[in-house]
Amino acid sequence: MAQAIDAADVAALIQDGAQVISSGSGGGLVEPDGVFQAIEQAFLEGGHPRDLTYVHALGMGDRKTRGTNRFAHQGMVRRVIGGHWIWSPEMLRLAEENEIEAYCFPSGAISLLFREIGARRPGLITHVGLGTFADPELGGGKCNARTHEDLVEKVSFDGRDYLRYKPFGVDVGIIRGTYADADGNVSCVEEPADLDNAAVAMAARNSGGIVIAQVRERVASGSLRPREVTVTGNLVDYVLVVPDQQQTYRGGYDLSLAGLADAPQDPIAGESDTLRRIVARRAADELFEGAVINFGFGMSAGVAEIIARNGTSDRYWVTIEQGIHGGELMMGDLFGIAARPMAIVPSTQQFDLYSGGGLDITFLGMAEMDAEGNVNVSQLGGQMTGPGGFIDISQGARKVVFCGRFDAKGTQTSVEDGKLLVRQHGQYPKLIDRVASVTFSGPEALARGQEVIYVTERATFRLAQDGVEIIEIAPGIDLERDVLAAMEFTPIVRNPALMRSDIFDH
Repeated sequence: MAQAIDAADVAALIQDGAQVISSGSGGGLVEPDGVFQAIEQAFLEGGHPRDLTYVHALGMGDRKTRGTNRFAHQGMVRRVIGGHWIWSPEMLRLAEENEIEAYCFPSGAISLLFREIGARRPGLITHVGLGTFADPELGGGKCNARTHEDLVEKVSFDGRDYLRYKPFGVDVGIIRGTYADADGNVSCVEEPADLDNAAVAMAARNSGGIVIAQVRERVASGSLRPREVTVTGNLVDYVLVVPDQQQTYRGGYDLSLAGLADAPQDPIAGESDTLRRIVARRAADELFEGAVINFGFGMSAGVAEIIARNGTSDRYWVTIEQGIHGGELMMGDLFGIAARPMAIVPSTQQFDLYSGGGLDITFLGMAEMDAEGNVNVSQLGGQMTGPGGFIDISQGARKVVFCGRFDAKGTQTSVEDGKLLVRQHGQYPKLIDRVASVTFSGPEALARGQEVIYVTERATFRLAQDGVEIIEIAPGIDLERDVLAAMEFTPIVRNPALMRSDIFDH
């Protein structure tokens, strides 16, 4: 039976040098911040636990104090393996200054590695990450000069290459739910997602470690319905009750986010940024009825807003990597959550869907693109950000639509009479000779037979066998002056068409 503990007891359960894994995602989603806070407080007051290895699949934090930020103190961690880093600027600083060993892997690969560790299998063997910065031939996910150990290797079966993400021991697994009963069963019934809670718990318990569960409330044995149990009590050692636990950083509990209640539908504001609106409108042209689709964070999420405003959500099967199917996607820092979802499954199951080719089309962001069709979203301005589920999603979808601006900083454009006019080019081109970090591999996509489209406000491109081809330009744009001369590589130019003029209507 799981033992009830107070916050003051948490840190004593964790030894110096322990390997700690946890569930959680952006916006405070299923984030066990009460446990994190207790560990942080003990370290700041007494210097222990220290020299931890901390592994998380999806980014956590508020860019200030919560989530991963709780571990971002010199000496507290020696190694961090994460799928997304931008929610903790201080942890990024520790990585950039070589104060810690820093690794970045695809979020789905990390979650599924937890599952494989729990099953005592020889790591995660997958195609996810081939040809990207996670590939040993392109760095193996190492993020700074202090990071040397190879945690991923390339293997071959039946003449095909795969990556093997190596297993490791887990001393502590930290999870979160809404309720835990007297037997230790944990339910996420009022949370917006299950994420990889079950995989985290299994990995820790079957490695000989302990599992600490944070919940809002402890309830009597038998009061949870069997299908509401997310993690069974035989896997849980300790339960910390945090009565004021928040469902998300927005505060309180909104049961519509768990699919348990209706809520007034907020009006969906149109995208105020002209160029983002243009890109989203053009990208939405790639939709087709009945498609299983996914949206990424950032500019590509504008396509989801278009679908919602048009009232056409029922024409598509919408998914996001946190395990959500259907519903009304939240935007901004709460992206990854949906109001009134039709289904919530573990993120491990969702990543299996993506890895196996279950997506018809995905819309993803694009910070940089190069002559091979490679895309970078994981290292911007020399700073590591991490891909989140980008690699898992983009390598499994049959069709990938990237959404991004043509250039950056200082760009001045206007829309007049259905035409796009460039008044001043940006200082930084985004269509460049070679991306700073390969988050999506064009050559690998061609080998997989994927259809790949790149949408910017000035032009649309596609990945062809002989290179990147420009297939459309915006009305009002001069092909040579506004596109070709402003790129660092020369695309294939055959007979580009004009983008629809109504895309440029206000």
